[in-house]
Amino acid sequence: MAAAEEELEPQVAAAEGVAGDATDTVDAHPGAPRLAGNRLSLDLYPGGCRRLLHLCAQQTPQLLEVEFLQLSGHEDPRLLEATLAQVPKSLPHLRSLVLKGGQHWDALGACLRGSLTTLPASLRGLARLVHLDLSFNSLETLPACIPHMCGLGALLLSHNHLSELPEALGALSALTFLSVTHNRLQTLPTALGALSTLQRLDLSENLLDTLPPEIGGLSSLEELNLASNRLQSLPASLAGLRSLRLLVLHSNLLASVPTGLARLPLLTRLDLRDNQLREVPPELLDAPFVRLQGNPLGETLPDSHSPPGTPVVLEMPRLFLTSDLDSFLVTPQGCSVTLACGVRLQFPAGATASSLTIRYRLWLPEPRLVPLGPHDSLLSGVLELQPHGVAFQQEVGLWLLFVPPRARRCREVVVRTLSDDSWSDLETHLEEETPKRLWAHCQVPHFSWFLVVSRPVSNACLVPPEGTMLWSSGHPGVKVTFPPGATEEPRQVRMQVVRMAGRELRALLEEPEAAVSPLLCLSQSGPSSFLRPVTVQLPLPPGVTGLSLDRSRLHLLYRAPPAATWDDITAQVALELTHLYARFQVTHFSWYWLWYTTKTCVGGLAKKAWERLRLHQVNLIALQRRRDPEQVLLQCLPRNKVDAALRRLLERYRGPEPSDTVEMFEGEKFFAAFERGIDVDADRPDCVQGRVCFVFYSHLKNVKEVCPSIGEPCLRRSLRRLRRPGRGGARTPCGWPLCPSSCRDCGGLRGWARGGGLACPWHL
Repeated sequence: MAAAEEELEPQVAAAEGVAGDATDTVDAHPGAPRLAGNRLSLDLYPGGCRRLLHLCAQQTPQLLEVEFLQLSGHEDPRLLEATLAQVPKSLPHLRSLVLKGGQHWDALGACLRGSLTTLPASLRGLARLVHLDLSFNSLETLPACIPHMCGLGALLLSHNHLSELPEALGALSALTFLSVTHNRLQTLPTALGALSTLQRLDLSENLLDTLPPEIGGLSSLEELNLASNRLQSLPASLAGLRSLRLLVLHSNLLASVPTGLARLPLLTRLDLRDNQLREVPPELLDAPFVRLQGNPLGETLPDSHSPPGTPVVLEMPRLFLTSDLDSFLVTPQGCSVTLACGVRLQFPAGATASSLTIRYRLWLPEPRLVPLGPHDSLLSGVLELQPHGVAFQQEVGLWLLFVPPRARRCREVVVRTLSDDSWSDLETHLEEETPKRLWAHCQVPHFSWFLVVSRPVSNACLVPPEGTMLWSSGHPGVKVTFPPGATEEPRQVRMQVVRMAGRELRALLEEPEAAVSPLLCLSQSGPSSFLRPVTVQLPLPPGVTGLSLDRSRLHLLYRAPPAATWDDITAQVALELTHLYARFQVTHFSWYWLWYTTKTCVGGLAKKAWERLRLHQVNLIALQRRRDPEQVLLQCLPRNKVDAALRRLLERYRGPEPSDTVEMFEGEKFFAAFERGIDVDADRPDCVQGRVCFVFYSHLKNVKEVCPSIGEPCLRRSLRRLRRPGRGGARTPCGWPLCPSSCRDCGGLRGWARGGGLACPWHL
């Protein structure tokens, strides 16, 4: 022990020297941490270990009161070990120790693991420790000191490199929560069954193929998550978990389940999706709390007693990838693959002539990766499958999960892919697993980038030299007639129709009798013009008939992309009017719109109306995590989703009222920031000069968790303003009260804007 202390002394001394030299700078820096009550958070500040060593060297009396300590797993490993060695002596009352990685990000925004690989033996002296979080680090074995922490109640080991857990883990007699998700566990220790007080156990995203029968000894267990492993069977002892309420087993290789699971008295959810179950006990088959989607229920196994000479048909292998795997091998036999992100792939036998390694990655959506039309909505992330462009001998089935769109009338869901440097939409079929869990299914000839979008219904046809007719399936009154000789070679043409609500137009124009037809978009392949004029038919605006209209109020508007302007071409075409329709002839395709209004300069109004069609009403909410006020959740979401989101987050978060409503386009980038001295941790790729970058997608979760820091001048202003009577309630990350929504100065969240505006969750 003395030798160990001697080895640490130079490291501690060096660290104290560095910290001492920087003390004045650190203390003067407005973002320097302060001891506030029983909490010391040093994970967000550069050199957190040096700061703690400096406090220990000064024997700061307040350290004796600290019960919660947070350090970053991204510190230098030797320095971190030396710092932790001082903790039992300097912080004897410590109850919670958080040593997480994940505060740093790579260029694509993915969290990086910390460098922590072990813990010093002296930490076993933390007699009062009840919570230990070592998530997002590089642990390959469980530190030897942990089984000696007899009072430990919660142990978090997610996102490490653990391949096994020691038998000594059974000594943690007070443990109630254990999370070892996203590791490499292949087996479990039999001593796990000795944890009689354990209530929640999460072992998802590992490599487990069996469970020890002793797991049935977890008499207090209420939640057990074993999703995304390689389990082929379950021990019958699981039926002895009489306290179990939640059992998650989806994405395994289970061929059977114990009958006794149906008799667990408190079980409210049993998730068996995406396994190899061909039959289940009748009690489970009809139970409302059981989920069985994605299993080959009712299918029979291949007959092993076939007549001699009958070719043996091997069952297609099924693969379930955990999140730490980004590739898999496909053989000529074919296979069915479920990726950790939920994507499913079906490679038929003979799709590849030889074995081929497939790689995948799910990208966060951003404008450069997401090609959207003016009226499209994104419904999924961006999936990349490699190798790009390699043609399969048979098409591969692809199933992508997507968020169900709110509006479905005259709209359709399609899978969009990149092929030959251009994006195209694949023929897509929708499969509904539950009302809120839908799949977009398509067949792909080769791999590239894939995403799911909602678009206006598109009708297409191939125009031959003999002529043809194209009409809209969503708006039967819209059609295009191609005369013979309009083209010399067959060409593909496409039509999309968008409807605008009359009340929105009347509110924009402040004209009760204003009306517009559906908006028509026509596109084509091949030459830009037709050899003969093509006749376009649009329905007259609602409430207008050809017998009663005033022709001076009827305007035909035209837009040629990429320009955003609309031109009035009424005088340049011959409008033929019937009782219900207007017909005109064109030689090339673009956007067309009929307006009926008393206004004369209609082009500018049409531009505003077209923008109104594509804008979303958006709010920003900022909420503090109740258990960890230094974590602030920023979420940008459509106005109609705000109330539901706040109700859902109320148990875990608190904060001021949402921001004022602003309007945004689908896929628009903007920045959010706090006012007057509240800064965001800048060590992340989506943060620019203290502002957090968002890209708004109306159907996806636009969520960022940030760690604001408040400077010294800001604290003084907060004290002056927030000491007024009635300004209690929630608190800022520094511990000072938040300004409530009733504050007459700001009303809660206030100004924020696109392209660099400010968000003001706290009025300072």
